[in-house]
Amino acid sequence: MSDFNIRTMRPDEISIAIDWAAAEGWNPGLADATCFSCVDPHGFLIGELDGRPAATVSCVNYDARFSFLGFYIVRPDVRGKGYGLRIWNAAIAHAGARVIGLDGVTAQQDNYRKSGFQLAYANVRYGGMIAVPSAPQAGVIDLREIPLADVEADDATVFPARRLAFLRAWIGTPGHVGCAVVRDGRLAGWGVIRPCRKGFKIGPLVADDRAIAEAVLSDLVAKEGGGEIFLDVPSTNRDAVALAEGFGLAPVFETARMYTGAIPPLRLERVFGVTTFELG
Repeated sequence: MSDFNIRTMRPDEISIAIDWAAAEGWNPGLADATCFSCVDPHGFLIGELDGRPAATVSCVNYDARFSFLGFYIVRPDVRGKGYGLRIWNAAIAHAGARVIGLDGVTAQQDNYRKSGFQLAYANVRYGGMIAVPSAPQAGVIDLREIPLADVEADDATVFPARRLAFLRAWIGTPGHVGCAVVRDGRLAGWGVIRPCRKGFKIGPLVADDRAIAEAVLSDLVAKEGGGEIFLDVPSTNRDAVALAEGFGLAPVFETARMYTGAIPPLRLERVFGVTTFELG
């Protein structure tokens, strides 16, 4: 294994991890590389074997307390040789003393536990075709009309770290569309839809209740003209599960949301769609 070298990816190399994720069936967004790289450019690692990419991982440091791990992939022809463990350890080292979160393949939970991860809950990807709603949604506005600071503050109720730079990129990237609902002068619901290798993903989808989440989801689907939609739902939020099923979406696969330590209390009852399995 002396020819195996781990280094930080260049920004243009993040597309390698995204292409590999697509090959694994994870269906990344078309503009994910640009949005992901703005958070922690040093958090994307590549392992090269004889000068060729052999393994990828990301461990993005959001702040001094929290990181999120993703894109843990080893090239199929060199699996089982220890390269994955080496790049995994490098990612964990990048996080330092921070609490780390991940959305892992459920079958690998025991391996993640060896690195100190504990199961918090399951996330389930729902997918299917959704037609354009027959009637426009009253009271839904463009997310860009909401001050970004307000979006960040609301996001902080459902995510373990402040992530202003990421939200700015996520909302403002061409091709991404955001909608929001304001009630009694405050942000009560919002979401973003983005084009993916296959269909569209909605995430995040955050709302005070199912009715508001349904209004935002319907408006996002209408703006894209309907089509194949994917929504990643915390299984602990029964209203979110009911929302997905109510739109005719069916489970595609499941991940295990795991953490290495305690995180701030989160209002998971407001999470109707996870932002992304790669960055949380």
